[in-house]
Amino acid sequence: MLDDCTAIILAGGESRRMGRDKAHVVLGEQTLLQHVIAVMQPLFSEVILSVREPRPGINLPQVYDDKTIAGPLAGVVAGLAESHTKWAFLVACDMPFLQTEMIEKLGEYRGEFQAVVPVVQGHPQPLAAFYAVSILGVIRAHLANGEKNSLRAVLEKLSVRYVDESELFDDTMTQQNFVDLDTPQDVNAAVDNRVVRATC
Repeated sequence: MLDDCTAIILAGGESRRMGRDKAHVVLGEQTLLQHVIAVMQPLFSEVILSVREPRPGINLPQVYDDKTIAGPLAGVVAGLAESHTKWAFLVACDMPFLQTEMIEKLGEYRGEFQAVVPVVQGHPQPLAAFYAVSILGVIRAHLANGEKNSLRAVLEKLSVRYVDESELFDDTMTQQNFVDLDTPQDVNAAVDNRVVRATC
């Protein structure tokens, strides 16, 4: 277990490409959100669900988007503000294939960095990455200055360890870890066990 880290599951997005709330999309016998929770709970000492509105029936602490922030960083700020550990692992609720071993391996690269971000097929994966909780001040200052409301823009201000997939994967770890299910077609492909592209 990663005792110095809180898992923050981001489940407050608008799910426009899916056409309905991603968190409730069923894959197999569980929703996408349930899949992610099942991976996070045995691994992290604290698991927080960051949402726009309350999600009944979920037995986790829930934090709500900072209403003073309009955009994707609202849920990140809310989650970091309620974390009681030095580190946080940010993860989107539509990434049901993450593996414990991959997360643990990624965590080994933290050191003195402010963020540890995997890179898959040349694309950084900021929503399956470790962040020092202390970056909350950096994000707030970034937003106060009217700068771009995106996690990628914030990364440009941090000391980041980008971890290439070649540094993570072995025979049991595949690029499927980083697949996100954005559309109904992605979900159908996952159900059919077809290869789905990694998030970009």
